[in-house]
Amino acid sequence: MERTANCRAKLERMNKALRHQEPDRVPVSDFFWGSFLTRWRAELGLAPDADIYRYYDLDWQVTIPNMDPKIRAFETLATTESEVVVRTGFGAVIRKRFDLPMPAFLGFDTDTIEKLEAFEFDDPWDERRFFRAGDNQIAGVGDGFERNSPPWVETVRKIHSDFPVYGSVCEGHEMLWRMVGSQNVMLWIAEHPERLGRCVERTCAFALELAKAQVQAAGGLLDGMVIWGDVAYRKGMLFSPTYWRRYFKPGVQAIVDYCHQRGLPVIYHGCGNVSRIFEDFIEVGVDAYNPLEAKSGLHVVELRRRYGHRIAFCGNMDVVVWANGTREELRAAALTKLNAGKGGGYIFQSDHSVPNNVSAGNYEYVLNLVRKHGVYPLQLGEFDLPDVN
Repeated sequence: MERTANCRAKLERMNKALRHQEPDRVPVSDFFWGSFLTRWRAELGLAPDADIYRYYDLDWQVTIPNMDPKIRAFETLATTESEVVVRTGFGAVIRKRFDLPMPAFLGFDTDTIEKLEAFEFDDPWDERRFFRAGDNQIAGVGDGFERNSPPWVETVRKIHSDFPVYGSVCEGHEMLWRMVGSQNVMLWIAEHPERLGRCVERTCAFALELAKAQVQAAGGLLDGMVIWGDVAYRKGMLFSPTYWRRYFKPGVQAIVDYCHQRGLPVIYHGCGNVSRIFEDFIEVGVDAYNPLEAKSGLHVVELRRRYGHRIAFCGNMDVVVWANGTREELRAAALTKLNAGKGGGYIFQSDHSVPNNVSAGNYEYVLNLVRKHGVYPLQLGEFDLPDVN
């Protein structure tokens, strides 16, 4: 599939930034809540299906294949005009209220360590994950609610000509908590550390095969891979870094190694404050870390000072400021963050995803600031920090 010259320029921009080289300008894109997109379209008077990535010609997109441990249609347990309760291929019972951004997990079929030990994953190479429409939890039950998601390969092909397109895969912990719940993961780490560890290893092996099958299914159309993997909250790790290093880290390493062997950079998306294992992400070769939540005390300029150019950064624009700040405050925040792009190594995005309390005007104002002042050589004026390079 032939790419436009504009798309090739975006890909060069992304790849140079991830290699810590200065491209023409700092790349910029984002993840968006559906409720923000509804507000954005209404405030700008756009059509209901207006595509924000195309409207602003953003620099990259992420796609999501079917990663459910069991490939099956959602089982609808209850439904009203305002909400739906379904059982998914993760064996999770989820209530999705349509007026709220995120769903509630009500229960899990795999609710004992014995059931987890006996659990058998469906084939990660099954073509239905990539080539057929169907229900899947991560694409279908989250910020929005969607049944019969389109074939993943069709989505990749649809955007490939105009955008660098990344695939995505859940690492071991992200996969596991969706199967058994976060409380059980943390409880079983304490009560059954070795038994759970063996289950983690099987889960990581499943995730690796998903990544391999996805790359093969895309037939050369992927430009990189995102690893989804929350292991922290606002104040720190969800569980012991030692346990993570023993059981989860090797799974991340294996996915990164596989992707690098095929020339694909890896952006790791993990919420919360992961400072205690940031060096580990550098060690396994993660190319960039996202989203660098400001609410967790992370600041991309401080991270650049601490870690130099051993890892790239993606995100960290505080959405609270983006929503509530004055134009002067928005200008100061955005231009200060751009210091992290000196020498490359920075992709400008929100510190998670853009929520519906951000106005279309505020979003566009920041985007235009980054497009103007993110051109190399960076001209940040009063917000230039000479000790960042």
